[in-house]
Amino acid sequence: MYQIAVILTDARRRILWVNDDFTHITGYTYEEAIGRVPGDLLQGPLTEDEAIEQIRAGLRDMVSVKSDITNYRKNGSSYLCKLVIHPVFANEKELTNFIAFEVDGDEVGNETDIPLLEINQKYRSSSLKGIDELKLYSRIRAILEIEELYLDPSLSLKTLADKLDTNTKYLSQVVNHCSGHNFQQFINTYRIERVKYRLTEGAHEFLTLFGVAQQCGFKNKSTFYKVFKDITGLTPKDYLENLDT
Repeated sequence: MYQIAVILTDARRRILWVNDDFTHITGYTYEEAIGRVPGDLLQGPLTEDEAIEQIRAGLRDMVSVKSDITNYRKNGSSYLCKLVIHPVFANEKELTNFIAFEVDGDEVGNETDIPLLEINQKYRSSSLKGIDELKLYSRIRAILEIEELYLDPSLSLKTLADKLDTNTKYLSQVVNHCSGHNFQQFINTYRIERVKYRLTEGAHEFLTLFGVAQQCGFKNKSTFYKVFKDITGLTPKDYLENLDT
């Protein structure tokens, strides 16, 4: 899964909250980011003036803006940041926040695969609802990645909802809104990433392709082959052959 940094600021552009992916991408902790202006924290000597002005214009006009910009990590290394920033309004006129979604462009192939980077995502109304959704989405991704729950072929929406002390309806809504997938598709993206990782490790030398898939949470062979091709555009065999070339 792609790491997607989320930055929530107040109307004066001071950071109020960041998610764990922000720390993974930039190296800055939650405590180091709070109260800072994102540009002051992340921009550096090679940051493009044109991109800065594009972002400033969007913030000034209180409209959504999408841009590519060179940012800097805490350790001083630069990276291509692909971002979308939305203004958040309590009502039609009262600006309360800005919310930004960012990815490391050096790690991401096709950004159109990431719904949160689409400019038409709406965060204008019910800012608290939108923020609560993002916080729950961050918790969902964290528990899946830390506890590797997706490896359990019997993982269900209810099981995950119970672990997160929420209800299935809200959990399903958040997954759909933030990932652009239904729950099963969302979980399968984790499983396919694990299959790809296991194949690069050479697991296929000791197991069949479906044997590898079973270790990664799939219980049905035809489902695995279909999902793998839907996500990667290749059959598992073709993917494996490309690895060997």
